[in-house]
Amino acid sequence: MFFKSKEGKEKIITLYNQKLKELNIEYSEKLVETKFGVTNVITTGDTKYPPLVLIHGTGGCAPQILESLPSLASKYCVYAVDVLAQPNKSAENRLDMKSLDYGEWLLKVIIKLRLKDVTLVGFSFGGLISLKALEFSEIPIRHVFLIAPVYIVNGNPLVGVFKMFLSLKKFIKTNNQKHIKKVMEVLFSEYDDFALNYMSNTFQHCNMDFSPLPVINKDLAKNIKTPITIFAAEKDIMFPGKKMIKRAKQIFSSLEEVVLLEDSKHVPSTTDFRKIEVLILDKSE
Repeated sequence: MFFKSKEGKEKIITLYNQKLKELNIEYSEKLVETKFGVTNVITTGDTKYPPLVLIHGTGGCAPQILESLPSLASKYCVYAVDVLAQPNKSAENRLDMKSLDYGEWLLKVIIKLRLKDVTLVGFSFGGLISLKALEFSEIPIRHVFLIAPVYIVNGNPLVGVFKMFLSLKKFIKTNNQKHIKKVMEVLFSEYDDFALNYMSNTFQHCNMDFSPLPVINKDLAKNIKTPITIFAAEKDIMFPGKKMIKRAKQIFSSLEEVVLLEDSKHVPSTTDFRKIEVLILDKSE
């Protein structure tokens, strides 16, 4: 099971609902049945607008990614998906990262929502899911935006161990806030009390997957025809920005644009998220 206890799950869902309420937006929430497990989707924005599917990263949830990119609903109908086996309201089934399961799962959700010509925006692990979706079937997708995505390059594992994973393991063992703060400082360009609280609860109450992250094969990447835009974070120790841009240019035949977020850590700042929104909104025409 993903959640270690019923009490832990309740704590996280309480925080989830708190964040959703704080967003102060009009939205609807829907559970979508798939063979991989039930999936929670939050919809906001006018349904007459073109559809945009938003996928959060590891240890996150739909309300958090909606908070990071609030303006998208001004020109899109936004469908923020709770990823399976993460601290949110979707099923606890963890899929195999090396297979196409995450891609098939997302496509099934898109089909059940009856969406076509979808703009896909994937942050971090949501980037891997977006690329897996393209590998599975590009038919309903018109453009993909990847923000500090998993699955293109990995950073130096030793740097990751020393700068982050040792602190993370200490935090899981001791629940001492100073250790999780070290992790947050490595991952986030900026963070608030809510993000700290959510991450603390996630690593205390959830069985997180620390297995090695796969990297897309260049032949699979070359086969993708859908336009791709990548926002790479310069100071991201897990998926270094310059290294990512270099490889993306080599392997993706449909790469439309790359943006290096200078001085950005893995999770961009509010200012960088605004820049990302502007570019995505420009492409809505």
